[in-house]
Amino acid sequence: MDVTLKPFNFAQAAARAGLGTNGLPLVNNSSSVNGAGFQQQLTQALRAVSDTQNQATEMQKQVQMGNPTVSLEETMVAMQKAQIGFQATLQVRNKLVQAYSEIMNMQV
Repeated sequence: MDVTLKPFNFAQAAARAGLGTNGLPLVNNSSSVNGAGFQQQLTQALRAVSDTQNQATEMQKQVQMGNPTVSLEETMVAMQKAQIGFQATLQVRNKLVQAYSEIMNMQV
């Protein structure tokens, strides 16, 4: 098996990502870039984490009440997914606070 690496072309990679070589989004005059903002993405991610936690809690209650349609294995997997999502959210929050603190400490 022959594995060879091709040289990296930054301009092509940026163009495939929809960015110019300066890192700004490419905008055609005929169409505009319609994307969700950071706040919307963050809100959507927080809702997804909250929904996962609520689902895991509900499954845990159903297992405790002896519901035969909810298995212990599925409940444990849902609880782990909720925990991983919460930990990831916590890390994002920590990075945002750290970035904010660094920006506020910059000399103007």
